[in-house]
Amino acid sequence: MNKLRFCDLKEHFNEEVVLKGFIDNLRDLQYVQFIVLRDRTGKVQVTIEKNEENKKLNELVSSLTLESTLTVTGKLLENSKVKLNGMEVIPTDIVVTSKSENELPINYKDNNSALLDTRLDYRFLDLRNEKNILMFKIQSTFVEGMREFLYKEEFTEIHTPKLIGAASESGSDVFEVKYFDDKAYLAQSPQFYKQMAMSSGFEKIFEVAPAFRAENSNTNRHTTEFTSFDIEFSYIDSFTDVMDFEEELIIAGLTKVKEKYEDVIRNTFNEEIIIPNRPFPRIKLKDLYIELEKRYGYSIPTEDIGDMNGETEKLTSRYAMEEYGHEFIFVTDFSPKKRAFYHMRKDGIPQGYDLIWRGVEITTGAQREHRYEELKKQAEEKGLGKDVEFYLEFFKYGCPPHGGFALGVDRLTMLLLGMPNLKETMFLFRGPNRITP
Repeated sequence: MNKLRFCDLKEHFNEEVVLKGFIDNLRDLQYVQFIVLRDRTGKVQVTIEKNEENKKLNELVSSLTLESTLTVTGKLLENSKVKLNGMEVIPTDIVVTSKSENELPINYKDNNSALLDTRLDYRFLDLRNEKNILMFKIQSTFVEGMREFLYKEEFTEIHTPKLIGAASESGSDVFEVKYFDDKAYLAQSPQFYKQMAMSSGFEKIFEVAPAFRAENSNTNRHTTEFTSFDIEFSYIDSFTDVMDFEEELIIAGLTKVKEKYEDVIRNTFNEEIIIPNRPFPRIKLKDLYIELEKRYGYSIPTEDIGDMNGETEKLTSRYAMEEYGHEFIFVTDFSPKKRAFYHMRKDGIPQGYDLIWRGVEITTGAQREHRYEELKKQAEEKGLGKDVEFYLEFFKYGCPPHGGFALGVDRLTMLLLGMPNLKETMFLFRGPNRITP
């Protein structure tokens, strides 16, 4: 049986309806009882007069607890005196489908009533907060917009293994797990396998799936497990083709969100959805260093030369807004020491980029090295041997020029909605000190 959504109730005045939801509020007065029932789309008032005819219902309602779930059958009436959407349901039957304990461990309606870590301990309750439910609807719509764009561009969605036989990309920052009488690792990314798809002739692929990083980091934007939106495609001429494509993808996702949730995001999160103009600004790393020092007196620390850090990313966004009036900016020409071995190099410079949005890096993308001998040489330079032997096999028998990138879905959500950290934009956060619930 299809459940009647509360947001659609206005189409059913003067009809018998069946409602299913949580008890959001209860009032038991001298002559009348009120239940506010909640589902993921809205709330509705159920009104029960106290009289002999309703005696059984009255007794039942008197025993109810907040957050229990009910099935209510009754007539939906329009009533301008009811503050909640000008309607009420007069029930003929109420069935308790589950009963909640009387005392909730947290007040999920007020995000400031408990520490974030306490809220995460009871995430199953914390997620009942209307703002949290809305956040994940918006996240889903962002992903939907990007997926629709990729399907339109004839991309194939693939699903790569997350248990792998060798440490991916490098020998560090991976989780080792027991695999029968052997050992395996949780994949840092689907990088090697999406490139395998290019050597297989798939040409255009994407994947939305978990990735794992064994980083003992407790920043507001790092996590040991996250959802990665990965793209790879063949027959490119340059890494600029990858940047061009990412622009289109991000605009497609933001446009979908803006069309559906613009007013809600403004009212609930106090954020504006800005659809960026193309092309996004682009700057070489060495030129960026010069601009940041000239404008803001900032010099990159010695250990970060050839790369970026958190402070650099913040100032880069400030520069992009001041110079170009743009929320996005590509940074190119990183040091080969700071980039993965599989990035193609031209005159010694990796053919890749970072994309910065609202002060945070959201993507590292590149043209990949697809020529076996060059790739083998670059892997050896990084000291990678047996860990990438299986990967190098993909390129021995022909592979087209290709490139790609990945976006962290949780990080995108954090920046889109102005949330303070990833812990709140992930369904269940995983970090060095959190593995439950």
